[in-house]
Amino acid sequence: QVQLVESGGGLVQAGGSLRLSCAASGSTFSRNAMGWYRQPPGKQRELVAAISTSGNTNYANSVKGRFTISRDNVKNTVFLQMNSLKPEDTAIYYCNLPRGLGFLSSPSSWGPGTQVTVSS
Repeated sequence: QVQLVESGGGLVQAGGSLRLSCAASGSTFSRNAMGWYRQPPGKQRELVAAISTSGNTNYANSVKGRFTISRDNVKNTVFLQMNSLKPEDTAIYYCNLPRGLGFLSSPSSWGPGTQVTVSS
């Protein structure tokens, strides 16, 4: 079971940037695809970015061209660089194994997430 801890969220103005990090425990990190999900207030959690073990990436249309997912297999960490942020990006962001965007992993236990708030 992978344990996940997200960080890097905060309050930012529209047009700004944030970089989220997710530290994963366990020796199997490098053998797993990873993804970033988000859950806006009152809405379902959705997968917005995913990265394979070899570094191939895929994005939801809503974030394509603005968000970049990357990973460091030495440090067991996955990142989400978010640029040109919009108020509709406001959500709690979680990392986990990706199910969606062409990936069929089964998510592990959810971490606490990190809050991202974008003001207009």
